[in-house]
Amino acid sequence: MVQVITAKNGVRIVTEQMPHVRSLSVGIWVNAGSRYEMKEENGITHFIEHMLFKGTKNRTARQIAEEFDRIGGEINAFTSKEHTCYYAKVLDHHGELAVDILADMFFNSLFTQEDIERERQVVLEEIYMSEDDPADDVHEKLWGVMFPEDALGRPILGTPETLATFDEKMIRGYMAKHYGPQNVVISIAGNIEKDLLEKVEALFGNYEASSESIVSKPSYPTFIPGEIEKVRDTEQAHIAISFPAISVKDPKMYSFIALNNIIGGNMSSRLFQEVREERGLAYSVFSYQSSFEDVGTFTIYASASKQNLDALKQQIDQTLFDLVTGGITEVELDNAKEQLKGGFVLGLEGTEDFMNRNGVNELIHQNHRTVDEVLEKIDAISMETIDELITQILLTEPAIAIIGPENE
Repeated sequence: MVQVITAKNGVRIVTEQMPHVRSLSVGIWVNAGSRYEMKEENGITHFIEHMLFKGTKNRTARQIAEEFDRIGGEINAFTSKEHTCYYAKVLDHHGELAVDILADMFFNSLFTQEDIERERQVVLEEIYMSEDDPADDVHEKLWGVMFPEDALGRPILGTPETLATFDEKMIRGYMAKHYGPQNVVISIAGNIEKDLLEKVEALFGNYEASSESIVSKPSYPTFIPGEIEKVRDTEQAHIAISFPAISVKDPKMYSFIALNNIIGGNMSSRLFQEVREERGLAYSVFSYQSSFEDVGTFTIYASASKQNLDALKQQIDQTLFDLVTGGITEVELDNAKEQLKGGFVLGLEGTEDFMNRNGVNELIHQNHRTVDEVLEKIDAISMETIDELITQILLTEPAIAIIGPENE
């Protein structure tokens, strides 16, 4: 059973007891992602994620790493467009130490100028690495086409120009605004002892929001169709095509995931079979859904040699046209349901998986479905709902990004 405790300051502590395991995972989930940044702040959410590992009043960066290595644990973090998560996975009897270190990083990081300058260079290399990979770069260009006037369209890593402006004052100001207790969820899953919960509440349940603190709200941006091309001296052309779709809160969300699986989400999908297996036009071709609190997108990606690019685009168009005019089959729907159920259950094999699921559910939905309830939702997916989504999504004008060699 998932249990939620709300501390007196508003921090929510979500727990799932798993007595049959000998480990636990704990994550600090913050409702702060790149989409909540001002234009001049682009990339600061991700930069702060890096900086929290650079040392505190009580521990150096090396000591943080060594303490986790000494106990055989793992510590890491990630930043998305909507959330930031700092998490650790340890043996159950090291739970209190893991929470103590995470809290130390969260509340006592130093943000010295020397560390900021050093980490600025590290993130700059990360930006260059992403730009050097056309498969990554084409998606960044695509987001800029879809949401050109909204932070959702800007890169999570930021730009070299915005990165150069970050300093301690900006970091602390952003955290004062977005890291208040009303934006924080502590998610713990595994073999949890009572003393650990008391420690978590003592560490995170008493700090106060600053006067600048806000509750992050979605912006409901408008999807803009269009196309961008970038000429690069590459062996292949990389293409990404995206359509406006539904939010993560939409009742048709499970049907959306099933539709994605049918179109391009796995090796038996239409795109994979028709583009790669039957015609050999591409090695890499797939689709995926991106759903946020307010909006969503459906994206197709493929890469092919310059001489195959036109044929690749035509086949993608034909595959989508066949879906719009003929719909899907009952066999495809049944297979998609079983794939979803298998992927969902197999994706809950470890404490980290449960911690992630519960953290996201509390931040976005404030609702925690049981495994059986999710399986019932998947079984309830109907042909009618899939047909509605095909019409709603695939009959709209897409956004397109292409990166590759010049094509005469």
